[in-house]
Amino acid sequence: MGKPKVAFYWAASCGGCEIAVLDIGDRLPVLAEAADIIFWPCAMDVKYDDLRAMEDDFIDVCLFNGAIRNSENEEMAGLLRKKSKILVAYGSCAHEGCIPGLANLVSEEDILDRSYISAPSVENPGNVLPEVKTETPEGELELPELYDTVYTLDQVVDVDYYVPGCPPVADRTWEVLEAILDGTLPGKGNVVGAGSKIVCDECSLEKKETGISGFVRPHLLEPEPDRCLLEQGVYCAGIGTRSGCGALCPSVGMPCRGCYGAPPGVFDQGAKIVSALGSIIDSTDPDETDAIMSGIPCPAGLFYRFSLPHSILRRKITDGYED
Repeated sequence: MGKPKVAFYWAASCGGCEIAVLDIGDRLPVLAEAADIIFWPCAMDVKYDDLRAMEDDFIDVCLFNGAIRNSENEEMAGLLRKKSKILVAYGSCAHEGCIPGLANLVSEEDILDRSYISAPSVENPGNVLPEVKTETPEGELELPELYDTVYTLDQVVDVDYYVPGCPPVADRTWEVLEAILDGTLPGKGNVVGAGSKIVCDECSLEKKETGISGFVRPHLLEPEPDRCLLEQGVYCAGIGTRSGCGALCPSVGMPCRGCYGAPPGVFDQGAKIVSALGSIIDSTDPDETDAIMSGIPCPAGLFYRFSLPHSILRRKITDGYED
């Protein structure tokens, strides 16, 4: 049968997941020895036509990172789904939309205007915007079409497994790769490379179960060491985030950002966080509670920082929105 054939691909994301694969360190040669890496545009010279020429299901497993932001992302998602026996949504962008998904709070027109016209650092007197097709003396030039909405990978193609994290931590990545190589993956549709509880359960900071009387920005507070950051008024998403990262951020005095997504059994991470915060706010007066919550800047951007496209909300309705 030969060695398993593995592929990696990078769509709408920052590239951190590509680094996360390399972060397995001295286990990378073990992977290279146990499997044939046949498609990895970030690390090897391959062309899209090489992929198109492969037979269907030729790739045993593909780790696809990145959300679906434009027509090229969607085309490659469909092509890699067709060529792969197992397609893995690797990392938060592919899993739940992640930071690119916050673009769903505005319209495509807003994004183009800010990027090419109204930003203070932009000099564009003709207000020229990118075009999908442009005629030049040399011929027609084509760019991918920017979509109005950011999608998760499983909103455009069928996905077999999900690996959360921004990016997934190295040990969890290696656990997933080992399961792939050993043939010990669980049933289709499972989240792998993650825990079954919430970040608070694996966080070593002391929790005194005190209520929150106000919120403060992390850079404005010198927190008490070894004490729960949330109880000190620093917004921490660990109360509504799946475990598996080892609570790395809180362990060095930084609040959990929420990158491992919704806990098991929870569909909407933002709603879970709101519910959990509501249970620990030290007030029963609605006006006082509103005043306390006003200390959290941009609730949508924090509660749904990594999961807006995957959530019940999905996106903000704008004039340019098309489902």
